Amino acid sequence: MYSQPTDLSITLPNGGVGPDPLRLDGLEAEFVVLLFQRDSLCGSCRSQVQAIATRYEQFRERNAVVVSVLPEPIEQAAEWASTYELPFPVVADPDNATADRFGQPVRFGLLGKLHNLLGRMPLAVIIDLRGDEPRLVYSHVGTSPSDRPTVEGLLLELDHKRKSGG
Repeated sequence: MYSQPTDLSITLPNGGVGPDPLRLDGLEAEFVVLLFQRDSLCGSCRSQVQAIATRYEQFRERNAVVVSVLPEPIEQAAEWASTYELPFPVVADPDNATADRFGQPVRFGLLGKLHNLLGRMPLAVIIDLRGDEPRLVYSHVGTSPSDRPTVEGLLLELDHKRKSGG
Protein backbone atom coordinates (compact mmCIF):
# COMPACT_ATOMS: atom_id res chain seq x y z
CA MET A 1 0.00 0.00 0.00
CA TYR A 2 1.33 3.43 -0.98
CA SER A 3 1.82 5.94 1.81
CA GLN A 4 1.68 9.50 0.53
CA PRO A 5 4.62 11.67 1.57
CA THR A 6 3.87 14.69 3.73
CA ASP A 7 6.90 16.65 2.51
CA LEU A 8 6.63 17.32 -1.23
CA SER A 9 9.62 19.63 -1.42
CA ILE A 10 12.47 18.83 -3.78
CA THR A 11 15.88 20.40 -4.14
CA LEU A 12 18.07 18.24 -6.37
CA PRO A 13 20.93 18.85 -8.80
CA ASN A 14 19.64 18.97 -12.38
CA GLY A 15 21.63 17.46 -15.25
CA GLY A 16 18.95 18.27 -17.82
CA VAL A 17 17.15 21.38 -19.00
CA GLY A 18 15.73 23.82 -16.48
CA PRO A 19 16.91 25.28 -13.21
CA ASP A 20 19.84 23.82 -11.29
CA PRO A 21 19.29 22.94 -8.56
CA LEU A 22 15.71 22.02 -9.32
CA ARG A 23 13.07 23.06 -6.81
CA LEU A 24 9.32 22.64 -7.30
CA ASP A 25 8.67 26.26 -6.41
CA GLY A 26 11.09 27.27 -9.19
CA LEU A 27 9.12 25.56 -11.96
CA GLU A 28 6.84 27.54 -14.23
CA ALA A 29 4.01 25.02 -14.37
CA GLU A 30 0.72 24.07 -12.75
CA PHE A 31 1.67 20.39 -12.50
CA VAL A 32 4.86 18.39 -12.19
CA VAL A 33 5.12 14.74 -13.17
CA LEU A 34 7.89 13.02 -11.21
CA LEU A 35 9.21 9.79 -12.68
CA PHE A 36 11.31 7.93 -10.12
CA GLN A 37 13.57 5.68 -12.17
CA ARG A 38 15.21 2.44 -11.17
CA ASP A 39 18.68 3.08 -12.59
CA SER A 40 20.32 4.62 -15.65
CA LEU A 41 20.84 1.11 -17.08
CA CYS A 42 17.15 0.19 -16.86
CA GLY A 43 15.74 -0.43 -20.34
CA SER A 44 12.15 0.30 -19.30
CA CYS A 45 13.28 3.61 -17.76
CA ARG A 46 15.05 4.62 -20.97
CA SER A 47 12.03 3.65 -23.06
CA GLN A 48 9.70 5.63 -20.79
CA VAL A 49 11.65 8.90 -20.94
CA GLN A 50 12.19 8.58 -24.68
CA ALA A 51 8.46 8.04 -25.24
CA ILE A 52 7.65 11.07 -23.09
CA ALA A 53 10.28 13.16 -24.92
CA THR A 54 8.57 12.51 -28.26
CA ARG A 55 5.28 13.84 -26.86
CA TYR A 56 6.65 16.38 -24.41
CA GLU A 57 4.94 19.32 -26.10
CA GLN A 58 1.61 17.74 -25.07
CA PHE A 59 2.70 17.90 -21.43
CA ARG A 60 3.69 21.54 -21.81
CA GLU A 61 0.30 22.28 -23.45
CA ARG A 62 -1.22 21.03 -20.19
CA ASN A 63 1.08 23.36 -18.23
CA ALA A 64 3.02 20.38 -16.83
CA VAL A 65 6.73 19.74 -16.43
CA VAL A 66 8.08 16.20 -16.39
CA VAL A 67 11.06 15.50 -14.12
CA SER A 68 13.01 12.26 -14.28
CA VAL A 69 14.60 11.33 -10.93
CA LEU A 70 17.65 9.09 -11.29
CA PRO A 71 19.27 7.33 -8.32
CA GLU A 72 22.66 8.34 -9.73
CA PRO A 73 25.28 11.10 -9.39
CA ILE A 74 24.74 14.37 -11.28
CA GLU A 75 27.26 13.37 -13.96
CA GLN A 76 25.17 10.33 -14.87
CA ALA A 77 21.96 12.40 -14.90
CA ALA A 78 23.60 14.91 -17.26
CA GLU A 79 24.87 12.13 -19.52
CA TRP A 80 21.42 10.50 -19.61
CA ALA A 81 19.73 13.82 -20.46
CA SER A 82 22.23 14.47 -23.23
CA THR A 83 22.34 10.94 -24.67
CA TYR A 84 18.55 10.73 -25.00
CA GLU A 85 18.11 14.45 -25.84
CA LEU A 86 15.51 14.84 -23.11
CA PRO A 87 13.61 18.16 -23.21
CA PHE A 88 12.89 18.08 -19.46
CA PRO A 89 14.85 18.06 -16.19
CA VAL A 90 16.78 14.95 -15.15
CA VAL A 91 17.72 15.25 -11.50
CA ALA A 92 20.21 13.27 -9.45
CA ASP A 93 19.16 11.56 -6.22
CA PRO A 94 22.32 9.51 -5.56
CA ASP A 95 21.51 8.64 -1.96
CA ASN A 96 17.84 7.88 -2.76
CA ALA A 97 16.71 10.25 -0.01
CA THR A 98 14.02 11.88 -2.16
CA ALA A 99 12.91 8.58 -3.69
CA ASP A 100 12.63 7.02 -0.23
CA ARG A 101 10.68 10.00 1.11
CA PHE A 102 8.25 9.73 -1.81
CA GLY A 103 7.87 6.00 -1.16
CA GLN A 104 9.53 4.49 -4.23
CA PRO A 105 9.13 0.77 -3.62
CA VAL A 106 12.15 -1.48 -3.15
CA ARG A 107 11.97 -5.25 -3.39
CA PHE A 108 14.37 -7.92 -2.13
CA GLY A 109 15.11 -6.22 1.19
CA LEU A 110 18.70 -5.20 1.89
CA LEU A 111 19.96 -6.61 -1.40
CA GLY A 112 17.44 -4.47 -3.28
CA LYS A 113 18.51 -1.37 -1.35
CA LEU A 114 22.15 -2.03 -2.24
CA HIS A 115 21.49 -2.45 -5.98
CA ASN A 116 18.96 -0.01 -7.43
CA LEU A 117 18.56 -1.84 -10.75
CA LEU A 118 17.68 -5.03 -8.90
CA GLY A 119 15.53 -3.61 -6.12
CA ARG A 120 13.93 -0.28 -7.05
CA MET A 121 10.55 -0.35 -8.73
CA PRO A 122 9.21 2.56 -10.80
CA LEU A 123 7.10 5.27 -9.21
CA ALA A 124 5.26 8.07 -11.03
CA VAL A 125 3.50 10.90 -9.21
CA ILE A 126 1.71 14.06 -10.28
CA ILE A 127 1.90 17.09 -8.03
CA ASP A 128 -0.55 19.97 -8.37
CA LEU A 129 1.36 23.22 -7.91
CA ARG A 130 -1.73 25.44 -8.06
CA GLY A 131 -2.73 26.92 -4.73
CA ASP A 132 -0.72 27.77 -1.66
CA GLU A 133 0.86 24.35 -1.10
CA PRO A 134 1.77 21.58 -3.56
CA ARG A 135 -0.58 18.57 -3.47
CA LEU A 136 0.08 15.03 -4.59
CA VAL A 137 -2.90 14.19 -6.81
CA TYR A 138 -1.84 10.97 -8.55
CA SER A 139 0.54 8.08 -8.00
CA HIS A 140 1.36 4.93 -9.92
CA VAL A 141 3.42 2.50 -7.85
CA GLY A 142 5.14 -0.09 -10.00
CA THR A 143 5.11 -3.70 -8.87
CA SER A 144 7.56 -4.85 -11.56
CA PRO A 145 10.27 -3.13 -13.61
CA SER A 146 7.93 -2.55 -16.57
CA ASP A 147 4.85 -1.58 -14.53
CA ARG A 148 4.57 2.12 -15.32
CA PRO A 149 1.86 4.42 -16.62
CA THR A 150 1.68 4.99 -20.35
CA VAL A 151 2.31 8.41 -21.82
CA GLU A 152 -1.36 8.54 -22.81
CA GLY A 153 -2.38 7.58 -19.28
CA LEU A 154 -0.33 10.40 -17.77
CA LEU A 155 -1.78 12.92 -20.24
CA LEU A 156 -5.33 11.75 -19.43
CA GLU A 157 -4.60 12.10 -15.68
CA LEU A 158 -3.40 15.64 -16.26
CA ASP A 159 -6.54 16.43 -18.28
CA HIS A 160 -8.73 15.04 -15.51
CA LYS A 161 -6.88 16.93 -12.74
CA ARG A 162 -6.98 20.20 -14.67
CA LYS A 163 -10.76 19.92 -15.25
CA SER A 164 -11.60 18.74 -11.76
CA GLY A 165 -9.47 21.34 -10.02
CA GLY A 166 -7.10 18.73 -8.65
